[in-house]
Amino acid sequence: MQDYLMGSDWQSVGLLDTLKMERVRTILTHTYPYPHEHSRHAIIAVVVGCLFFISSDNMHTLIQKLDNNIKWWSMYACLLGFFYFFSSPFIGKTIKPSYSNFSRWYIAWILVAALYHLPSFQSMGVDMRMNLSLFLTIYVSSILFLLVFHVIFLGLWYIGLVARVAGKRPEILTILQNCAVLSIACCVFYSHCGNSAILREKPFERKNSGWFSFWKKEERNTWLAKFLRMNELKDQVCSSWFAPVGSASDYPLLSKWVIYGELACSGSCAESSDKISPIYSLWATFIGLYIANYVVERSTGWALTHPLSVKEVEKLKKKQMKPDFLDMVPWYSGTSADLFKTVFDLLVSVTVFVGRFDMRMMQAAMSRVQDGAQQEDFLYDHFSEKDDMWFDFMADTGDGGNSSYAVARLLAQPSLQLRSGNSKLTLPRGDLLLIGGDLAYPNPSSFTYERRLFRPMEYALQPPPWYKEDHIAVNKPELPCGVSELKQYDGPQCFVIPGNHDWFDGLQTFMRYICHKSWLGGWLMPQRKSYFALQLPKRWWVFGLDLALHCDIDVYQFKFFSELIKEKIGDDDSVIILTHEPNWLLDWYWNDTTGKNVSHLIRDYLKGRCKLRIAGDLHHYMRHSYVPSDKPVYVQHLLVNGCGGAFLHPTHVFSDFNKLYGTSYERKAAYPSVEDSSRIALGNILKFRKKNWQFDFIGGIIYFVLVFSMFPQCKLDHILQDDTFSGHLKSFFSTVWDAFMYMLGYSYVSSAGAMLLLIAAFSFVPTKVSRKRRAVIGILHVSAHLAAALILMLLLELGVETCIRHKLLANSGYHTLYEWYRSVESEHFPDPSGLRARIEQWTFGLYPACIKYLMSAFDVPEVMAVTRNNICKKGMESLSREGAVIYYASVFLYFWVFSTPVVSLVFGSYLYICINWLHIHFDEAFSSLRIANYKAFTRFHINCDGDLEVFTLAVDKVPREWKLDHDWDGEPKQPQQLSHLRDFPSKWSAASSQQDPLSTVRIVDHFVIQQTEKPDLGGMNGSVTH
Repeated sequence: MQDYLMGSDWQSVGLLDTLKMERVRTILTHTYPYPHEHSRHAIIAVVVGCLFFISSDNMHTLIQKLDNNIKWWSMYACLLGFFYFFSSPFIGKTIKPSYSNFSRWYIAWILVAALYHLPSFQSMGVDMRMNLSLFLTIYVSSILFLLVFHVIFLGLWYIGLVARVAGKRPEILTILQNCAVLSIACCVFYSHCGNSAILREKPFERKNSGWFSFWKKEERNTWLAKFLRMNELKDQVCSSWFAPVGSASDYPLLSKWVIYGELACSGSCAESSDKISPIYSLWATFIGLYIANYVVERSTGWALTHPLSVKEVEKLKKKQMKPDFLDMVPWYSGTSADLFKTVFDLLVSVTVFVGRFDMRMMQAAMSRVQDGAQQEDFLYDHFSEKDDMWFDFMADTGDGGNSSYAVARLLAQPSLQLRSGNSKLTLPRGDLLLIGGDLAYPNPSSFTYERRLFRPMEYALQPPPWYKEDHIAVNKPELPCGVSELKQYDGPQCFVIPGNHDWFDGLQTFMRYICHKSWLGGWLMPQRKSYFALQLPKRWWVFGLDLALHCDIDVYQFKFFSELIKEKIGDDDSVIILTHEPNWLLDWYWNDTTGKNVSHLIRDYLKGRCKLRIAGDLHHYMRHSYVPSDKPVYVQHLLVNGCGGAFLHPTHVFSDFNKLYGTSYERKAAYPSVEDSSRIALGNILKFRKKNWQFDFIGGIIYFVLVFSMFPQCKLDHILQDDTFSGHLKSFFSTVWDAFMYMLGYSYVSSAGAMLLLIAAFSFVPTKVSRKRRAVIGILHVSAHLAAALILMLLLELGVETCIRHKLLANSGYHTLYEWYRSVESEHFPDPSGLRARIEQWTFGLYPACIKYLMSAFDVPEVMAVTRNNICKKGMESLSREGAVIYYASVFLYFWVFSTPVVSLVFGSYLYICINWLHIHFDEAFSSLRIANYKAFTRFHINCDGDLEVFTLAVDKVPREWKLDHDWDGEPKQPQQLSHLRDFPSKWSAASSQQDPLSTVRIVDHFVIQQTEKPDLGGMNGSVTH
């Protein structure tokens, strides 16, 4: 006995060690404490049950019973392959009411509807037809029952018979999901336990009712033996756990309202069954549990489901808090209202504002002082008396929340500890933050500015306690109490220029949120207008220019800066020109000349005093420095850094730039490197659809229009009758070519679609390419899409034709599934009390009609095949308008799934070829990737000698998960303390400390601009550290 107990203990410990119950609890427990996701647990239970029953019954005979016919294997591979690639972008994502969740249900519907017609499932012992018909019947019944329950419950709540906390209405999607889980559970039980109303003659005794009691003593420690005897466990589960609850005579009141089980006798049974169906009892149990759970949760709320104290619950919630960052903008979304609004705003801006109304002109007119160089609205000199100064520059923020916050977190730190070679550097936070435009994507609006710009900045450095979101700053600067003038304020300040995206609404949102607000997070904004001049220490200046949509400054802006140069800037002063667009790179790329007023200002007024030009717009980092020569040098260094949070742009496209204003330049730094940039572009082939699954709406419709007139293909005998694989291929592609010629000659809809696509493809090619090359590129692009669409069309038609030839489709009309179910319903689900007839009478025939048409709507392949047969026999003229709509809708449901992965693959390959081989589409090819990584900003230091040290700091990988920063949370906070005085100013840190930007930031470029050095005396200015 002692040996037995010791053996049992050893076995128990081994089992627990193997299962790792803590990991199991983590998987089965929802992350957030309330509300419970009960349907999630139900889904897990149903899936585990399905796997258990299927493995017990079929796994040991699966290989032996599968059909060896190669065409069915090929059809399975194609079907499952296309469905996998269609659903792959949604795998692992949270189930929520969205296109992602819709796609899951859509895939489940049409995949199962297709698979159950294929032959191999019956050889596996699974009767898909019975399961589907039973599922749909239970599903409809459950939905109707629960809807009635919810209506009654809301009525009781309305008249006050239910607690007010229960007033939240249930989501329809939740009801549908619960009904689906319930129906699947009933079908799984029926498949493996049946609807038998009589138990086994020798039921298991109590001593044998345990989980492991049927094993022999010598087999208890043999896992293989346990697995091989799974059938006994399955029989025990069916007989003990899900046994019928009794006969109808035991419940006289229910005798006319229950479903009965079938008698377990071989052959016909004389008497009718009096036992309640175990499926009915299982369904009723699930419905009862759902109702009880719903009533308890809505009536008692938090207290019953959470025995923890309120203090402990609040503490737990605080630990699990996460920032509500927005994702990167989906530029290829076919359903985004923001993108359509962006296009509309751009058209209005170009049509109305460009050349007609200019906000910059209005700013000049509204200025309070008329003498150009004295205008306090544009000129700020409160930094000029400092001994030295640190300031930062970033641009193109306001895209993804993760990337924008990662940069903002680095900007907000009191100092950054970095390594440069073998030495350690401490870089203090900048007293000034310059932002180079494009503050929010895709368009300027209250929502995008608040969620994509202000929220990440406020998380990084909180605004002062008295700050109010709806406050309008009338008299700027609005200084904190105790500070009388701007030069006395020792906190960080921010100056911003607008970018092209900020001008899409005529600069209205920029003026409201930048020029008429005082705080961007913890950065004070003294700025009143959209352009400015800053006088910095040691005779350094910053000119912030507003290029609008003209890519140039206006006359009034030119007047202000030119007079400022004449009256304020000395011969030995140094100027930094800040613009949004780097026209030196873009003009070279587009072979164009823009910014003539800016060039005039630099060449004829500054005359070599412009030491540095900085810009954003291109979302990478790149620096070019002049090559010493005898020619005059108007600008020494050209720096682009648009890595403030927006998607990444390539660097290899611009690697050959080398000249501006007649001066030669060489590339000193690029981030990411040219090699990495070229490699990243490969993601268009591999990841385009994963990153841009919302493009499905456009891509699927385009492909369907291209082949719309090609359906159906009635003459496919020559493909199916070939004996060799090469013969099949030859016949297949010959048919594709014939379909293409037919489209050109007879198909007006498809031909018009192809022509429109060709025009769009030609227009899509950048104008820097000659018209002849644009035509060639457009034709090749459209040809690839057209060939892919025709091949997919023919594959779909071949699949349907094969199933028709093997009597798997189009056998008995549109209602095949319903008619078959009614034929077996009376045999397997007896109804001696006439319940179904009474329900049909009370619902005026809606009960069977709803199920009938639901089954027909579910069985899309059957509808498609029957209609296809009618068209092939009688012609398209025999089809009514409603019939044509039904046919093409059924075709579209499957063709859309087949086409969306392919159109993304073709289009992604096109972008990859263009960006890496032709160096075009740099914007389109990288916006598709939505890369949040490779983020950077530049930190400047004017030292005591007047030299400008430039450090560019970068983070290669941006964290995706954040948690509450324990240092920030634990730091004591004074009621009126400004956030820049804290040691830990940022609220969120990376979930993994190794991925936190403070741990991964590094220097990617470092050089020094000496103020006293003359560029025409030879010698390269500055040093570079990589």
